[in-house]
Amino acid sequence: MPRDAARMLVVRDDKPFADRGVRDLPDELAPGDLLVFNDTRVIPAQLFGRRGVARVGVTLHKRDGPSHWRAFVRNARRLRPGDRIDFAEGFAAIVGDRDEDGSIGLELLSDEPVDAALARFGTMPLPPYIAGRRPADARDRDDYQTIFAAEAGAVAAPTAALHFTPELMTALSARGIGHAILTLHVGAGTFLPVKAEDTADHRMHAEWGRIDAATAARINAVRAAGGRVVAVGTTSLRLIESAATAEGLVQPFEGDTAIFITPGYRFRAIDGLMTNFHLPRSTLFMLVSALIGLERMQAAYAHAIANGYRFYSYGDASLLLPKPASRAL
Repeated sequence: MPRDAARMLVVRDDKPFADRGVRDLPDELAPGDLLVFNDTRVIPAQLFGRRGVARVGVTLHKRDGPSHWRAFVRNARRLRPGDRIDFAEGFAAIVGDRDEDGSIGLELLSDEPVDAALARFGTMPLPPYIAGRRPADARDRDDYQTIFAAEAGAVAAPTAALHFTPELMTALSARGIGHAILTLHVGAGTFLPVKAEDTADHRMHAEWGRIDAATAARINAVRAAGGRVVAVGTTSLRLIESAATAEGLVQPFEGDTAIFITPGYRFRAIDGLMTNFHLPRSTLFMLVSALIGLERMQAAYAHAIANGYRFYSYGDASLLLPKPASRAL
């Protein structure tokens, strides 16, 4: 099925739900609006190795240096700092410190450049609900990338953008809808449910992102002219909001963000969101509920389930367009 053939549920907080398709997106937006995409590229971050005779599964999470990563490790309780995990001949890791979030520092050792070793021995880190059904294969190296993927470093795809094709981008441009690019390297923490009873006790995993000066200026200019900024994916939204001032101006940004958006949050610099359907106890569902309202979002999910929408990474899309709020710009 072509990527842009997916269904799309349009959710406005003042109108009935609309069952549309991704190809209808140009008609749902207006000339002068701006879509913002994440150009991160998923790396083959899933590794399998041995510590002695014990099998060890590793999911790289966040790069801290050329060869140093934070990682989630299966059977991690048996590992101690200084232990060695062998992945292949000439490719290993030395175990470092353990973080309170459960991740472990790994120093990757390779006879060739680390990125080349990852490309040879790593597999694509498919979401657990896919990986539990089948192993990653060669096709996933292309299928689990967006058409914007350029900056290597993510361990999960910004899945809302998987729906876009060159043909859809041409149609959006013809309608007068622009686009801009930022980078946020999605970490493995995006899959983790919220277990804390109080969301204030939940710790988000930091992810590295960058908004350059040109993109920041483009976003600000669109909003100043009365256009809407629509984030494609929660990753784009979180980075834009991380870079925005209290007055709603987006500043150039480069560094880590661990922003956690829950109901009650006042959005500063985005006016809409295109996203897939998420797990109910996830930080992503809390984010969409903050944007459109918890009851409205619960009703939208009930509608999606009743009407056979596909959920999660390779599923269908939703377009969330809240009523315009007053702007500081």
